Amino acid sequence: MTTRPDRTDARSLGEASLAVHGGKMLDSTRALRTPLVMSNSFALPDDPSEISWSAYEPGLYTRNTGVNQAALEAKLAALDGGETAVVLASGVAALHAVFFTHVRVGDHVVVSDVVYEATWRLWTELLPERYGIHATFVDVTDPNAVRAALRPETRLVCVEAIANPTTKVADIAMLAEITHAAGAILMVDSTFTPPPFYRPLTDGADLVMHSLTKYINGHGDAMGGAVIGRADLIDPIKGDAMVDVGGVISPFNAWMIQRGSVTLPLRLRQHFASAQRVAEMLEADPRVAFVAYPGLASHPQHEVAARQFGGREFGGMMAFAVEGDPAAQNRFVSHLRLITSGFSLGHEDTLIVHTAADGPRTATYPEQFRRYGHLRLSVGLEDADDLMADLSAALDATAL
Repeated sequence: MTTRPDRTDARSLGEASLAVHGGKMLDSTRALRTPLVMSNSFALPDDPSEISWSAYEPGLYTRNTGVNQAALEAKLAALDGGETAVVLASGVAALHAVFFTHVRVGDHVVVSDVVYEATWRLWTELLPERYGIHATFVDVTDPNAVRAALRPETRLVCVEAIANPTTKVADIAMLAEITHAAGAILMVDSTFTPPPFYRPLTDGADLVMHSLTKYINGHGDAMGGAVIGRADLIDPIKGDAMVDVGGVISPFNAWMIQRGSVTLPLRLRQHFASAQRVAEMLEADPRVAFVAYPGLASHPQHEVAARQFGGREFGGMMAFAVEGDPAAQNRFVSHLRLITSGFSLGHEDTLIVHTAADGPRTATYPEQFRRYGHLRLSVGLEDADDLMADLSAALDATAL
């Protein structure tokens, strides 16, 4: 006898069904899509004396959790396999919320030596200088180095599943074992590796963070961030960083991201299939100095990526450089006609940005990144053949 799927039970749904039905909240209108609720306040009961003004639940005040935020949180918790979630105004707000809530003066943090620029600045400048909370940056692919970096006061280990921008792959199961043996929390920034592609919680991570602005929204038109995990770790973030610091997402952005996330599994298949073809094409071209993409056998963590991500898909992000100086990288970008030069990633259109080989963050990058700089490429939803034709034509024009 076949068990009928139940959209109220995430465990009974496949990935595509969950993306469609997760977090839907039918109200008195019986609308099939959770309505956009723009009110910032809600009617209180006749006797509100027992209500906490700091409660983090819908139906009070939108800073405490709005209707659309709650719907998005329910979907994200289900997609990532977490107990609960908190949604905030941006990915950086989500990062800061974890640090603000779970680290105190006198604590110590271990951070991957390759991380997003905002994470780097938070742990090299803002938090140490203003609050005396110090971090040790370490190569998270070296288990002995991670163990050596841990201290009795280490509270948090902060890594990226696929690092921005070098695409270094962290072995999350290995890091979870080391982190938990030290009594610390493992937080994984999974922005490059959204569900259903990868779920760090299943490999032992305690908290998973996403910039919703990127793949989960997927259309470049709304900003948000999320943290997913156990309720005992998420609820303090809601009470402290969301309610009392106020980094709440707007109802409209939550509604937009909820809408965009419906097609997430379908979009990821196209992103990743095209990225593999593009990476192979670039690596085979002698005018390209290097390509960093976990799906290539030449990638230092290819075997880890194949095991951790199931061996079939490796993400939609890569870094590469053309032979030549920084001016050559800029000329190459200027000759692109389909691919857009712009910040961000995970959009429907393919985006590229040139980053020079300067600044303190690059000291831990691989040698080829420090020699050439790099071009960060976020492969979009266009036909792979069109993308490769654009890249090839730009290489032809640059080499003239």
